[in-house]
Amino acid sequence: MGVPAFFRWLSRKYPSIIVHCVEEKGKECNGVRIPVDTTKPNPNEVEFDNLYLDMNGIIHPCTHPEDKPAPKNEDEMMVAIFEYIDRLFNIVRPRRVLYMAIDGVAPRAKMNQQRSRRFRASKEGAELTEEKSRMREEIIQRGGYLPPEEIKERFDSNCITPGTEFMDNLAQCLRYYVAERLSNDPGWKNVAVFLSDASVPGEGEHKIMDFIRRQRAQPNHDPNTHHCLCGADADLIMLGLATHEPNFTIIREEFKPNKPRPCSLCGQTGHEMKDCQGVARQKQGEHDEFAGSMPAAEQEFIFIRLCVLREYLSRELTMASLPFPFDFERSVDDWVFMCFFVGNDFLPHLPSLEIREGAIDRLVNIYKDVVHKTGGYLTQNGFVNLERVEMIMQAVGVAEDNIFKKRKEDDENFKRRNKEKRKRMKAEQQGPAFMTSGQFAPQALGRRDRPEPVHNARYQAYDMRMQSVEQHNKDAAQSLKSMMRNGGRSSAGVSDGADRGVKRKPEDSDSEPEPEDNVRLWEDGWKQRYYKTKFDVDVSDDGFRKKVVRSYVEGLCWVLRYYYQGCASWKWFFPFHYAPFASDFRDIQEMFSEFEKDTKPFKPLEQLMGVFPAASGNFLPPTWRNLMMSADSSIIDFYPDDFAIDLNGKKYAWQGVALLPFVDERRLRGALADVYPDLTPDEVRRNSLGSDVLFLGRSHLLFDFIHELYRSETREEAPVPAELCHGIQGTLNLDEDPILPDETVKSPVPLLRDISVNSAINVKFRDPQFAEGFVFKAVLLPGAKLPSKVLKPGDYERGARGPWRPQLGFNPNRQQAHLDQAGFRALGHSLPRAQQFRGQYSNAAPPSSYHQGSYSRHGSGQQHFQHSRQNAPQRPPPSFSSVPPPFPRQAAAAAVPRRGPRLGPGPPGSAVCVPAEPEPRRGWTGRLPAALRPAPGRLGRSP
Repeated sequence: MGVPAFFRWLSRKYPSIIVHCVEEKGKECNGVRIPVDTTKPNPNEVEFDNLYLDMNGIIHPCTHPEDKPAPKNEDEMMVAIFEYIDRLFNIVRPRRVLYMAIDGVAPRAKMNQQRSRRFRASKEGAELTEEKSRMREEIIQRGGYLPPEEIKERFDSNCITPGTEFMDNLAQCLRYYVAERLSNDPGWKNVAVFLSDASVPGEGEHKIMDFIRRQRAQPNHDPNTHHCLCGADADLIMLGLATHEPNFTIIREEFKPNKPRPCSLCGQTGHEMKDCQGVARQKQGEHDEFAGSMPAAEQEFIFIRLCVLREYLSRELTMASLPFPFDFERSVDDWVFMCFFVGNDFLPHLPSLEIREGAIDRLVNIYKDVVHKTGGYLTQNGFVNLERVEMIMQAVGVAEDNIFKKRKEDDENFKRRNKEKRKRMKAEQQGPAFMTSGQFAPQALGRRDRPEPVHNARYQAYDMRMQSVEQHNKDAAQSLKSMMRNGGRSSAGVSDGADRGVKRKPEDSDSEPEPEDNVRLWEDGWKQRYYKTKFDVDVSDDGFRKKVVRSYVEGLCWVLRYYYQGCASWKWFFPFHYAPFASDFRDIQEMFSEFEKDTKPFKPLEQLMGVFPAASGNFLPPTWRNLMMSADSSIIDFYPDDFAIDLNGKKYAWQGVALLPFVDERRLRGALADVYPDLTPDEVRRNSLGSDVLFLGRSHLLFDFIHELYRSETREEAPVPAELCHGIQGTLNLDEDPILPDETVKSPVPLLRDISVNSAINVKFRDPQFAEGFVFKAVLLPGAKLPSKVLKPGDYERGARGPWRPQLGFNPNRQQAHLDQAGFRALGHSLPRAQQFRGQYSNAAPPSSYHQGSYSRHGSGQQHFQHSRQNAPQRPPPSFSSVPPPFPRQAAAAAVPRRGPRLGPGPPGSAVCVPAEPEPRRGWTGRLPAALRPAPGRLGRSP
């Protein structure tokens, strides 16, 4: 969902929802790879029943990754997708269902966003290619070195759209992949695999939600099914909450910011393309034998536990003294609905609500204040009560003016802090004219207990004086030059005058260029300027403002219905680029009645015409492509070569609004009617709508039932026996091109071999159908068992119940690890002691040859040391920068040998015998005996 920073905000506000995945890796023995046995219990200490894959979140990073080299061809892309699914299956290990859903034809409301993304991708790709050519030429002319440019066609990610040959080939490859795993992997043998490819209309995540909704409405559904959904979109969290399933978990890649990316020109890390200097890569090893031997770190995964999020929301949304009974499930639905106001894939967010400014918290607080007056909840089963929503919007509208002013104030403070930070960094880079070292060097905070040893104090002081004199002479010379340049005037302000005629470089400037903002929401008259700038109408035009608000209200109703009941209309879309203000939501209860019935989705090739730019026309039939490029085309205005991007108060282009013309469905269908006869049979097949496919292995209980359907060659739909498939219901129909057991399955990928011993079978599957007007209930099902609580109870008292122990991972009964005495000793030897009551020289041990009134160099002392060394623990030679001993020495009469630095005569490292004594708390500060004081000449003389 289009809510930037939503997951970051959610994970910071509710940190306990995150659990890091435990992944078991395969092993290699004698050059033979041993795969992971997924039949064993899940190492995450939880057993999942169903795993759902939003495949587009897998396809994109596998086909054009950002942090590693891209696959060389389409075959390598398919293998990368297979390996990614294997990793997820290994982590989750579903026991009942694996559901793979690829985005099909989307509703018209989503096509506008898809159109914007694809036009942007095409424009940015062309600009990047042009910029790379220009910079390559400049660097080579300057004498820089760049590796030879690879001659390969750029992968156009726009091909990951329903109706293209790439998506058709992907569907065939996934059929082969599923058959191979069902035939050869023991962990798959009892799993029912559903594949909903790009020929099935609907977004991938919403096809998954539709499957869950329809199965929940069946009498044989298990209300305690543990679901796991894979995907990176923020709307998956909303969708998971909307199911009201007690056991719902999301798995996604862990986001790690500031990951190094290689330069697009030289392929080296550490700089961006705009900063490339054309420096040759350093050899890795004497003969560059280690080049490319350091692979990129493998992406890690995290779980998002929605049951814990429900715990957090229960605390936050619970309200006392309501005039109606409190229902937590209804309040969760209201929370999901309010999140739509900060942005989604179908509506622009309201100008006054930004997720980074705590918009959701503000809405929740207003909701809790206003709900006492509304007389009930905002939503029910996906239907909106507009009269109550208007009260929320009016409360937000009252604060709009203050919100805009506070946003401007925060922005100015942020710029000021950044400016000061840049100045500090610049000063640190330049550094002082002279920096001393050794004992006189400045110490950073936290490092004062580790001073550098003293080498030659007199020479150090002499060097400091000489450097100071040289710097003074340089400053005097610079001052004299400035006075001469100013005609003998005073040198006051010389530094400013010296650079007055010099043009500063952009990187030397203290401020960054700001995009022009003509609306200026923080100033009076912001509403007038907003409507005039964005809509080119006057704010006094109440009719137009009501039209925008009406469309937005329809959008809110459509989005909530889409999340809870399915697609209410395939034709509806929001016909504006910008949203109205919250204060404009007046008298909205009569603005919406119902959506148009019996609408149909676009066909795949029709959707390509609606979302593709002309630069991606090579994925379309020739005559269809001509409609995008020919000046005589009746719809040529749908495909502009260039378009404006309105930053809309943002800083970066990707945050702005692409001002593209909206596609008129009637005109588009009229133009396509003339070119439909030109389609080939293969294009006609790719342009048709398909159905879901169910795959089973020979060990599954439903296998014999389906096999019998093919033997009898029945053409009628057969219901799924619920007792044979974990309560899953639907209807089955024979596939025209089936995968049957004991028949060879040809591999569509040359890198992989055919399946000669096949044990899988597939059949078409259709979800249970319901009468028109049926409403799916957004409630907890009877018999559902809520998982055990994870968060610390608010009324928890230490007392007899003992200290609170947080739950780590999924298992509430996980045994705590404990260290015995030996473990603590080993840990103490590895970690530094506490820094309390420690001085600058507390890490420097006293000289080993010093003792109160006794000193022994030879004879019995040396012999005693040899004897004691056998019975005493070994100690490393102390130094001024070493870590202190982990435990204080015990006072004892027995002598303990120590080795110390060379402070007097004798061979380096010589040992002497000193009795053990308590270690001083602030370090030794006494004077050396006369016998141990070094001669005056040993410290060196000044030149």
